[in-house]
Amino acid sequence: MTRTETVSIIIPVLNEAPNLRRLLPDLARTCPDAEVIAVDGGSTDETVPVAARFRFVRLVASARGRARQMNAGAREAGGEILLFLHADTFLPDGALGAVQAALADPRVVGGWFDVRLDRPRAVFRVIAFFINLRSRLSRIATGDQALFVRRTIFAEMGGFPGIPLMEDVEFSRRLKRRGAIACLRLRVTASARKWEREGVLRTILLMWTLRLLYFCGVDPARLHRYYYGCPPPPD
Repeated sequence: MTRTETVSIIIPVLNEAPNLRRLLPDLARTCPDAEVIAVDGGSTDETVPVAARFRFVRLVASARGRARQMNAGAREAGGEILLFLHADTFLPDGALGAVQAALADPRVVGGWFDVRLDRPRAVFRVIAFFINLRSRLSRIATGDQALFVRRTIFAEMGGFPGIPLMEDVEFSRRLKRRGAIACLRLRVTASARKWEREGVLRTILLMWTLRLLYFCGVDPARLHRYYYGCPPPPD
């Protein structure tokens, strides 16, 4: 790579107004040179007005569903590097430079960050440690680790698979077949709200059960109903 490649940050959102009020000013500070695209899946709260207040944010409408929304954002993106960010996840200082440096190696097709959770309790540090260890050993990550990929590779892969759950796991599983993966030591800060809301032990068991069932071939639509208690959005 003879020049610095541009980065597009794609944020799928659905009723994320409170998180966007915190995230977007932070992105303006940490990633002033990035293109930022918020892809709304039909929010009924203040998500759209909040995003519209920030002139550097491009707002895109899409059918509901995280994979659909991220694919829609990628189609609109102008960057040579695509970085997919959850609305409740914050990038560290130097994140874009670290991504660009990792992809300066032509063997690297994409990657993700280590993660920390946004609560100080020791249990959340332990959870983060094992998330990071698991992703490094398996070369499979989840969306709250801020996946990034070369635009050309993303296009060759056909984007995220059109499934209602586990799209991040399946995408990273396919990505590692394309080339080397960069597991960055820099840590994004992800929300611990699901762990606090559902309980730590229950959430751990649920996450591992869902992954096991997925790898055993259970339909992601069934997993979506199990996880959310409702059917996925219609195609």
